[in-house]
Order: sequence, then structure tokens, then C-alpha cells
Amino acid sequence: MSQNTPAPGALAGLVVLDLSRILAGPTSTQILGDLGAEVIKIERPGRGDDTRGWGPPFLKDAQGNETAESAYYLSSNRNKASVAIDLASTDGQKLIADLAAKADILVENFKVGDLKRRGLDYDTLKTINPRLIYCSISGFGQTGPYAHRAGYDFLIQGMGGIMSLTGFPDEEGGTETKCGVGIADVMCGMYATVSILAALNHRHQTGEGQHIDISLLDAQVSWLINQGAGYLVSGKVPGRLGNGHPTIVPYETFPGADQTFILAVGNDSQFQKFCAVAGAPELAADPRFAKNADRVRNRKELVPIIRRLTIEKTAAEWIAQLEATGVPCGPVNDLAQVFDDPQVQAREMKITLPHPLSGAVDLIGSPINLEKTPVSYRAAPPLLGADTADVLTRHLGLAPETLAELATRGIVGLETAPEGQTKK
Repeated sequence: MSQNTPAPGALAGLVVLDLSRILAGPTSTQILGDLGAEVIKIERPGRGDDTRGWGPPFLKDAQGNETAESAYYLSSNRNKASVAIDLASTDGQKLIADLAAKADILVENFKVGDLKRRGLDYDTLKTINPRLIYCSISGFGQTGPYAHRAGYDFLIQGMGGIMSLTGFPDEEGGTETKCGVGIADVMCGMYATVSILAALNHRHQTGEGQHIDISLLDAQVSWLINQGAGYLVSGKVPGRLGNGHPTIVPYETFPGADQTFILAVGNDSQFQKFCAVAGAPELAADPRFAKNADRVRNRKELVPIIRRLTIEKTAAEWIAQLEATGVPCGPVNDLAQVFDDPQVQAREMKITLPHPLSGAVDLIGSPINLEKTPVSYRAAPPLLGADTADVLTRHLGLAPETLAELATRGIVGLETAPEGQTKK
């Protein structure tokens, strides 16, 4: 990974028209941008992406004042150009259609039918750009009885089943719990990116674009993975196990003398090594616990025994001794510990980019490491309308007087001065 790489990105030369907002679509388009594509983010003049206001926390300017740039927005909008266009207006729709005529990829997450009413649906745009790859991201897909509904990450985590698997069981005082980040949105964005790249390869072979229909609910159901397959195979609805694993034991958090740590015993050999370190070799020989399948069946007997053993040493002592013998284990880090971790730092998972309001902004790096075409970090998430004039001039050839006239009528929004980006 490199913030200043001389090599062009893998997707250099491609133009992405980003009509998405919130998280799923912006996650996908940020990945495309990191890989070298030019991403043109269309936003509403004066308001922009909803997530710009989803704070605190907000980025602080050089004087320590809160700006209007939320950390949420900053999380998924780097390597993009912000173009403010009023999509509700006929003239705004014409500008977007003209940009779509020159784009390689369009990503949108409007409610089903919204863009068709504006003449910006795939069937309309493909007549002016047959090579266009048009990715629609929605809560429930373009078809089916729920297609008209709006979808949000929290709602999808509940409807898609992941919440029923997350949290401690009732008898331990637990309840259904969502993931601490918008994982349904993020994974949907990942599936969208994979689909777009597949469609690009198809276009390389045939010269034709296509429509991609991705939904949050479909994506959520797909990543139920082993739990979903387990239900389909057995017919048994799984319950909540807290930090436990449905088919591996011991594989959860355990209490040390000072704090909890993770023990992730993946096979019988590792269990034998753990028992030796714990001074309880008899557990590995016990027929109730000798094999993983037996440990899963006898989870309620084994886990309390292990908890009584782990409380005898500090978490650091357990981790040091178990790592020395090859037993997977580790701490439960908070985010300060994550970004201070030398491995995380060595992998460049924290990056810093110049920002016009704060001078610099720290962001999460990309996990993608390509030898020949590494990702690049070319620009921090843009201010609202920062690139309207540049993009419409370069791609559509609009003259300054035309831009000024459109801005006067509210059809486009030009760059807001930095002082206007400070919260009052």
C-alpha cells in the first residue's frame, strides 16, 4: 500500500458515477477509488450525503472548532470528487445523464423506481451508453414483495438473522444484539464491488455493460455462512452463544486474573497443548473432551472447568505461555489499542491525508495489497461541491458563465468556502 505510488491503479482510466449515499454504496465506490478509478460523487446542493451530519464526532479545524465533516462521512468517501447537482430538477437530471454517457460504472441506492421517474434508470441510460455498468443497491432488491421498502443496516441485521445469533443467551441475561458497526451495509458494498469487477470482465470480452441488482437483505442472508448452512442441513434453529463458537470448543473469551482474553482452540492437538499449559492434562484424555465433536456436545461441562483454570493467571501470562506452544490466543483490544498495535501500524492500516479544514485527517487504510498495482490514497473525502466546476468543465465542457448561471438557479452547488464548513 502506498499513499504516493507512481504506478497507475488497477482501475485507472475508469470513471465511476456515484449516486449513492450512506454506507453500502460509498463503501463500494471508495474501494473502486482506492484501486485507481475516478469517482464522481453526486450530492445534493447545500446538504450533501446524509452522513455528513451523522455526528458527533466531527472533524475539527486547525483552531479546534468542529466542522461540518462527520467521522462517519469521512470513513467511506476518500478518493472521490464531490459534485453538487440538484437531481430533482430537469436540468440537474440532464447533467447527470450527460455524465452517465461518459461513465464506465454507475452506482446508486435510490428506492426502486425513483430514478426511472427521473429518466436515470438503467434501461434509459443504456440507450446512450451501452457499455455502462449500472449497479443498483437497495434494501430488498429490485423484485419481490418488499422491493418498495426502504432498508437500513439495523433493520437488515434483524430481518436477515444475524441479530438472532449475536448476544448472550437468555439464561445468561443476554438479548439479541446488533454488530457494533454497520456490517450489513459494508458487506453489501463488498458484494457490489465484486459484482462490478465481474461485469467489467464481461465487458472486456463482449463490449456490453449490464445491470447489477444487489440488496442488503440478500447480502446479509448470504453471510450467515456456516450458521445458515447448519440450519438448512439440520433444520435446527441455532441460538445465541455469546462469544462462543457453534461448532468449535473452546473458542471464546475466558477470564484471566485481571481481564478477559481470547482462546481459539481450532483442533485436538491445540487442545492438548492448552491442557498441558493449564496443568490439566487429564482434560485432554477425558472421553467427554478428547475430540472437538465431544467438546461441542459437552460444552456446558467443559467451559466452566476452563474458566476456573484461566482465572489463576493474568491474561498477559496466558497469552505469552500459549503463544509459545502454538495455541491461538489474544487480547480483546479497544480501538486505541488496535491503532497502537505494531502489526496494524506495520500494515499501514492507519493513514493520514491532507485536509483543507484540519490540515490533516487520519483514516483507516485499505486492506488490499496488490504487488503490481497497489492502492493509492490521492485525496481526503471532499468538501461538499468542491469539485463541481472541475468535473463539469472536464467531462461536459461547461463554460464558467454556464456554471455560474446554473449555480444561481440552484441546479449545481459550487465549492463552499472552508469557513462555511464550520459548525455554528
